[in-house]
Amino acid sequence: MIMLKSDSDLAGLRAAGRLAADILRSVSRAVVPGVTTRELGQVAERLMHEAGARSAFLGYRGFPGVICVSVNDEVVHGIPGNRKVAPGDVVSIDVGVRYQGYVGDTATTVMVEVVDPDVIRVVETARRALDAGLE
Repeated sequence: MIMLKSDSDLAGLRAAGRLAADILRSVSRAVVPGVTTRELGQVAERLMHEAGARSAFLGYRGFPGVICVSVNDEVVHGIPGNRKVAPGDVVSIDVGVRYQGYVGDTATTVMVEVVDPDVIRVVETARRALDAGLE
C-alpha cells in the first residue's frame, strides 16, 4: 500500500535526509589512511548526537554499529571495528538517522589514494550506472 505524505511529512523526510547527507559528507572526509572504521563510526555518532538524532542502524536486527562501513571486498553493511583504512582501499559508508520522527538514509563510496585503473574504472562505472538509474 502506498502511504501519501503530507507537506509536513515531506519536510520531515527532507530534514532527516539532509542531516544524513551532511553526516555522510563529514564521515567521508575523515576517510584517510590509518583511520579505523570504528573511528569513522565515532565521527558519525558524535555528529548524530550533536544534531539530536539517533542511528537508524544501531540495534536494528542486532546490528552493533551506528553506521555501516565496508572495505574492499566486504559487500555491504560492514560493522565498524579495528580495521585500518589503507592506501588503495575502496570504502563504502552507509549512514541512516532517525531525526524528528523521520528516517534519512544515504551511502557513498570513497576511494583512498586508489591508483589501480581497474578499480577506478569499476567505481566510476558503478557511479555512472547509479546516475543513469536516477535519471
